[in-house]
Amino acid sequence: MAEHNDFGKFGEKLAEQYLEDNSYEIIEKNWRFGSDEIDIIAHKNGLVIIVEVKTRRSSYFGEPEEFVTKTKQRFLIRAANNYAERKKLDSEFRFDIISVLYNSETKQINHIEDAFAPGM
Repeated sequence: MAEHNDFGKFGEKLAEQYLEDNSYEIIEKNWRFGSDEIDIIAHKNGLVIIVEVKTRRSSYFGEPEEFVTKTKQRFLIRAANNYAERKKLDSEFRFDIISVLYNSETKQINHIEDAFAPGM
């Protein structure tokens, strides 16, 4: 696996631990629908939380969450709809982003709840 993929998986592990430490129940990790992938699917307070994790070594080119484009959001929404159909869920969904900045000087996790919604 390429180094950037390993680093992304490392960020997902940090995000997963963060969520568990904050009373989220992890339901799925790296759930795929075709070429679309949901990094983490969690549950808290009756909501299904779709979490996109973005990990970077620096914010020189922008904050990690800025790389969740409208196109990526559409892919996540499509995958979430498919997940709900397959699992026969009638729960409310929320789309969160967890950005991770990690290098020798910084370990920063930023959880953006309700980062976007279908139709935005």
